[in-house]
Amino acid sequence: MAALAIICALVGGWEAYAQWGGVDDFILPAPSEIAAALFDDRSLLLRDTLVTAQEIVFGLVIALILGALLALVMHLSKALRGAAWPLLVASQAIPVAVIAPLLVTWWGFGIAPKLFVVAIVCYFPVVVTTLGALRSIDPDLHKLLRTLGATRWQRMRYAEIPAALPAALAGAKIAVAIGSIAAVFAEYTGSSEGLGHQLLRSLPQLETARAWAAVVILAALSLICFYALQFAERHLAPWAHRRKDHV
Repeated sequence: MAALAIICALVGGWEAYAQWGGVDDFILPAPSEIAAALFDDRSLLLRDTLVTAQEIVFGLVIALILGALLALVMHLSKALRGAAWPLLVASQAIPVAVIAPLLVTWWGFGIAPKLFVVAIVCYFPVVVTTLGALRSIDPDLHKLLRTLGATRWQRMRYAEIPAALPAALAGAKIAVAIGSIAAVFAEYTGSSEGLGHQLLRSLPQLETARAWAAVVILAALSLICFYALQFAERHLAPWAHRRKDHV
C-alpha cells in the first residue's frame, strides 16, 4: 500500500505540473496524455514491445549463463582469475556506439547484435556476485567433504553450486535494471522495430507522449523480469530464503 500511495502521489504531482506548470506538451506530456498514447497507439507499441521483450529476456538468459560459467571457471583457476579480471572490467567501458558498426557487419540488422549488446552489458554483475559467493564458502565445509572422500565434482555439486545459485540470480536481478537500457541502445545502432526504434521515431516527430509511453513499457518490462527472477530464486534456491526467514 505504501508503494501504491507513493506512485499515486508522484503521478498526481506530475499531472498537476504538466497541466498548470506552463510546460509545453512536447517537452513533458501529462500522465493522462501518456495513458491516451498507450491506448491510441496500442497496436504499434505492442509490436515493438514484443521485439524489445524478446531482446531483453534472451539477452538476460545469455548473460546469466555466460556470467555463471565465467565465474565458475575463474573460481577453479587462480591464474585465469587474475588474467581475466582486467578484461572483464574493461569490457564494461566499451561504448556500444563503437562496436555497433562491427556487430552489424558481422550479423546484420537482426536480433543477434541486440542480444550481444544486452548480454555484454548485463553479464558483469552475474560474474561478480557468483564469484563472490563461490569464494566465500566456509573452508571447513571443504575440509569436511574431503574427509568424507568427496571428489572435486561432488564438492562443486553439493557445496559450491548451491551456494552460488542465489548469488547468480541476485546478479541477474541487478542486471535487469540495465537490461532494458542496453536493449534500447542496441536498437539505436540499427533497427526497424522495437521500443528503442520507436523512441528514435517519436521524438523527432514531436510525439513525446508516445515516446514516454514506450518508456513506461520499458519500466514495466524491467519490473516483470525482476519479479520473474525473484520467483525463480524462491523455487530454484529455496534454502536461501529459508535462511533469510530465520534471521
